[in-house]
Amino acid sequence: MDHVQPALPYVRPYGRLRRYVLVAKPWIVVANLISAFGGFGLAARGHLESGLLLAVLAGVALVVASACVVNNVIDREIDRKMARTWNRALAIGAMSGRAAMVYAGVLGAAGLAVLWVGTNALATGLTVLGFAVYVGAYSLALKRISPLSTLVGSLAGATPPLAAYCAVSQRFDLGALLVLALFCSWQMPHSYAIAISRYDDYRAAGIPVLPVACDIATTKRHIAGHILVFMVEAQLLTVCGYAGMRFFALATALSLVWFGLARFGAGDDRRQARAVYVFSILVIVAVSLMLAVDAAPIPA
Repeated sequence: MDHVQPALPYVRPYGRLRRYVLVAKPWIVVANLISAFGGFGLAARGHLESGLLLAVLAGVALVVASACVVNNVIDREIDRKMARTWNRALAIGAMSGRAAMVYAGVLGAAGLAVLWVGTNALATGLTVLGFAVYVGAYSLALKRISPLSTLVGSLAGATPPLAAYCAVSQRFDLGALLVLALFCSWQMPHSYAIAISRYDDYRAAGIPVLPVACDIATTKRHIAGHILVFMVEAQLLTVCGYAGMRFFALATALSLVWFGLARFGAGDDRRQARAVYVFSILVIVAVSLMLAVDAAPIPA
């Protein structure tokens, strides 16, 4: 009952629009758009088609927002047990589950329509697959029972750049596989760092993320290992002729700094994890933008 007062802003006259925006997790939507832009630019190789790019970004944004709304519905009970999520609209009852699902349905249908009309069947199908993995395999099936949920969630998180790549290439090739691997590998240390820094929340909610299910020391080793894998996968994009040397140099330098923070960073475990998390955001923004800027030209 001590949570009643913080809930008041959600029921003020201007609160309805705000809670409909927030329940779609706009910060996650923006992050996915940045990575999608990177995948699109890599496949376009300097020949950006504005209409196709707009369709990809709009469709991805709507479908990701829909998935986030559904996730909020599924997680509303555990959200009440976590310090960072207890005051979400669904957790405090400021929005009904039915209203949220209708909203999610409208967003998802609109996003898929945009992708179907404006891109191709492969990009649309990959986006549907990502939605299904995030909502079904991650949120419903694994999140509450297994630390493997992080790996499954990373597959869903890599879908936007993969779908964007395939919207341009119109095929699933080696470049698509490397994009999928790269963005999956980025998500693992990013998610593990969150799990360490929010350890008490996850333990209170009974979510078996790796630090809770195993221990923090093991999780830190996993973080460092995944960063090295990320670096190699980024380098392979250049080695295999998809990205240029500027991308190679930037991705390598950022990965080494990121690895240093994870392996040798100062402070207690949670402070170190927060540093790894914050730097991971810089890494994905810089790498995504450089993918678009320094994609290798199409061979003659």
